[in-house]
Amino acid sequence: MAGRGKLIAVIGDEDTCTGFLLGGIGELNKNRKPNFLVVEKDTSIAEIEETFKSFLTRNDIGIILINQFIAEMIRHAIDAHLQSIPAVLEIPSKEHPYDASKDSILRRAKGMFSAEDFR
Repeated sequence: MAGRGKLIAVIGDEDTCTGFLLGGIGELNKNRKPNFLVVEKDTSIAEIEETFKSFLTRNDIGIILINQFIAEMIRHAIDAHLQSIPAVLEIPSKEHPYDASKDSILRRAKGMFSAEDFR
């Protein structure tokens, strides 16, 4: 990866992944593993969690985008990730709007500030 940037990985529904793939994020690493997972009705939670954990260990990934409704399925794994890189960002999907109260990154950020910091 010398001289190259890091990749964005996506775990999402078909519409989300298609949009990002059309935007050019799709890549295969040297082991022919993609940087995205299309989650369908028959995708198991174990497969989602396994893919998420594999993205965390890859040194070529800097950001993991995940649909928030999918993040809810593996919330324990997302909450256990404490490093800043790769950053894990929860995004909305067409069928499921974003709910800020469920976003673990936002909850952590709010915990870093007190009311006096905003005066």
